[in-house]
Amino acid sequence: MKQEITITLPDGSKRVYPQGTTGMEIAKSISEGLARVVLAADVNGQTWDLNRPIHEDCKFKLYKWEDKEGKSTFWHSSAHLMAEALEALYPGIKLAIGPPIENGFYYDIDFGDISFSSDNFEGLEQKMSELAKHDSSFERQNVTKADAQKYFTEKNDPYKLELIEELEDGSITFYKQGNFTDLCRGPHIPHTGHIKAVKVLATAGAYWRGDETKKQLTRIYGITFPKKSELTEYLTLLEEAKKRDHRKLGRELELFTFSQKVGQGLPIWLPKGAELRERLENFLKKKQREYGYQPVITPHIGHKELYITSGHYEKYGKDSFQPITTPGLNEEFLLKPMNCPHHCEIYKTKPRSYKDLPLRLAEFGTVYRYEQSGELHGLTRVRSFTQDDAHIFCMQEQVKKEFINVIDIVLYIFKTLKFENFTAQVSLRDPEDKTKYIGSTENWERAERDILEATQEKGLPTVIEYGEAAFYGPKLDFMVKDALGRSWQLGTIQVDYNLPERFELEYIGSDNKPHRPVMIHRAPFGSMERFVAVLLEHTAGKFPLWLTSDQCILLPISDKYQEYSENVLNILKKYDIRGLIDARSEKTGRKIRDAEVSKIPYMLIIGEKEAEEGTVSVRMHGGEDLGSMKVEAFAEMIQQKVQEEIKN
Repeated sequence: MKQEITITLPDGSKRVYPQGTTGMEIAKSISEGLARVVLAADVNGQTWDLNRPIHEDCKFKLYKWEDKEGKSTFWHSSAHLMAEALEALYPGIKLAIGPPIENGFYYDIDFGDISFSSDNFEGLEQKMSELAKHDSSFERQNVTKADAQKYFTEKNDPYKLELIEELEDGSITFYKQGNFTDLCRGPHIPHTGHIKAVKVLATAGAYWRGDETKKQLTRIYGITFPKKSELTEYLTLLEEAKKRDHRKLGRELELFTFSQKVGQGLPIWLPKGAELRERLENFLKKKQREYGYQPVITPHIGHKELYITSGHYEKYGKDSFQPITTPGLNEEFLLKPMNCPHHCEIYKTKPRSYKDLPLRLAEFGTVYRYEQSGELHGLTRVRSFTQDDAHIFCMQEQVKKEFINVIDIVLYIFKTLKFENFTAQVSLRDPEDKTKYIGSTENWERAERDILEATQEKGLPTVIEYGEAAFYGPKLDFMVKDALGRSWQLGTIQVDYNLPERFELEYIGSDNKPHRPVMIHRAPFGSMERFVAVLLEHTAGKFPLWLTSDQCILLPISDKYQEYSENVLNILKKYDIRGLIDARSEKTGRKIRDAEVSKIPYMLIIGEKEAEEGTVSVRMHGGEDLGSMKVEAFAEMIQQKVQEEIKN
């Protein structure tokens, strides 16, 4: 048996250790200080517990709180701590699942007849903090399927038993800390003592395994930190996030609404919201025209056979809206889940030559996907949404150039809307298992190389995620951080060999032989709904001047200046400036406060002096006084600011 193993560290250096050495022992050999703060280890690309023995040569990396994997492991362990506290406080409850999420964790609980609400949060927090101080180690244990079933049968936990039934004997592990044992594959932090600050955030209903036909459980959300100061900072950020909640701002700014009679997850855009969307669409359409895109419009439904051909019926059929059956002929149609099959049919309307490529088809197309009611959330998770969709049909040798052109469009959008903190995530094949991808190895290698070279040439901050490619091709996603540091996926570019094959798309090459085009999917906004939601929260509702619904509001100090205010507004309209008059019989101070709440950039106060001199007194949102100026001078100032905001 091998007595020693070679550990390769991230800097390429190698160290030799006895076979069975743990990650924690390696950390201690590097630095005692490091060992006190590490939370997990990466062993050949997999996250492991630090106390798990290593028996083979491997590439090795340590994760701390600052690392994404470190936080995930920390919060996974915190979910187990929450479950332990809940069992201690409420004997007889049944546990379902408790994973980490982007910020924190949750655990789904069947409380039976026990009542649990926000009134119980403080008691749960105290119990979790008390248990954390025990410094209980997280101990991994391999168990047989029979023993696992016996344990949870004795605990009378049907949810764990259902999960165990689907696992293979020999692959099942338990984790134990203190008096608590859970079914779990791990990994976990070394001990509960790392958890110094606890906050229970919310509860919600959640169907077991996301199935609306199964029992609704209580989902308890929480978050923890290794320092109390970090919890304080997070809660401050959370309060700011509440103020910026796009659902709240959408109501205040009269942008959109929802109606139970219309249906859950189906947003209704109000006049100001519709105009906002139109401005965003026109902004992108103008840029697309510069890059040679051609607009198309496709129906909201398609024959079922279309989506069988594309593969979308297989992917979305079960969980989507049910087919629409026509009277008499009994044909079946679907609400379209994607625009791309329709665009493939547009490509096939006539023979194509290599001289016709690249062909760029663009559509703001509305699609429909059935999301469970518990997962709907404002504009970020809906059942009807409009994609700023485009599909580029090109030759293999054109992929890189087209990729760079799409990147340029995305960067233009980010620059204009001040999304300055972003990362380009390149999703490639799993190098260990290439069987789950379609297309030739040669095409894949070239497409992956094209994407990587394109990101390098544009100087993008890039991370590579192996195994995250779609089955039909590699992709590039833009991960954007908003003003509060939250990460959103905005903008995607995907290479597709699948649909051209399924739809038998061809072009005649310079050799007079038929060839398959490559298809590039791209959506810089992603969806109009989600993009507006992110933009609302990023800007706190203070849109750039070119995008805002009302660029100015006229505030006559009494009714006798109403006629002059109307004349001013008519002049501004000639300059394409959007404004309105607050003609209410309210004091000027009240009108200013209301305009501030509505986040209108400029307030034009009009009284006797302004009416006599043909001027307006200008006040900016936030209180800065720009003084008195001629109406035309104000209009020219606004025009110049708008041009500066959207200049190339």
